[in-house]
Amino acid sequence: MPLHPQAKAFLDQIAAAKAEGAPAIEEMTVEENRNALLENFKAIGGEPENVAKVEDLSIPVNGTDIDIRIYTPEGEGPFPVFVYYPGGGWVTGDLEVADSTLRAVTNVSECLVVSVHYRLAPEHKFPVAPEDCYAATNWVSENISKYNGDPDRLAVGGDSAGGNLAAVVPLMAKDRGGPSIAYQYLIYPVTDFTFDTGSYRENGEGHFLETAGMHWFADHYIDKEDRTNPYAAPLRADDLSNLPPALVITAEYDVLRDEGEEYADRLKEAGVPVERTRYDGQIHGFFWMSGIMDDARKSIEQVGNSLKKNLSYKHSS
Repeated sequence: MPLHPQAKAFLDQIAAAKAEGAPAIEEMTVEENRNALLENFKAIGGEPENVAKVEDLSIPVNGTDIDIRIYTPEGEGPFPVFVYYPGGGWVTGDLEVADSTLRAVTNVSECLVVSVHYRLAPEHKFPVAPEDCYAATNWVSENISKYNGDPDRLAVGGDSAGGNLAAVVPLMAKDRGGPSIAYQYLIYPVTDFTFDTGSYRENGEGHFLETAGMHWFADHYIDKEDRTNPYAAPLRADDLSNLPPALVITAEYDVLRDEGEEYADRLKEAGVPVERTRYDGQIHGFFWMSGIMDDARKSIEQVGNSLKKNLSYKHSS
């Protein structure tokens, strides 16, 4: 399918900015990339919706504290819980970048949504991010009842690098005996570090997330000798059986498309129930772009309605 007109308009803006000298990801410093991500996605993330309550906390993980943000929907509760790891290449991103998106997910899903600000590379390289996310998920499982959440109905999710972490945390939970995770939501996830799939060859330039940019993120996040570790590259895990059911979302014009779809296929082959959706005509990052992309809203509703369906009390009758 051709590029979605809204995606093309966005890419045309980037191309025009580059023509006037705007630097690419790999040409900027870490700090410049962090500022650019926040500025750009706050601008195109759409108007933040009201939710019943937003609470910022610091929680103890691995000998330090990290920040989380809890979004509570309208209603009585206790609510199902969706633990979310925002993207940003393990190097950029914070609680603000995904704020508009997660407010919308909270309202559609009627879940309590917990956004995790794991520590970022290069200051904290692999395996800090997955260990932080695993520890935070454990904390949520043990403490969320105090915040009107139901730890028996807990799902995890993330986009891009956060989708990578949302695939890895269930692997860690399986290996370490918990916590119990009911569902995993993997939105254009990184699942490997080979950079040589068909989608890299087709979409490696001019489609927002470029091959050179992915190399920049990977080089800051993880040493080469660690890149086949399943907690970095879940596609390399020997055994994907007995993992939570998954919704895997990919974008047609994304370098990460093929590895996300291959991971979905691997899960399915291992007996895990999988729903796989490719957004035709779309580019990497669209999930955060509610202000300019109709497909962002569509994907938020897909995730939110899936959470509502899969974490409901339907099994208790």
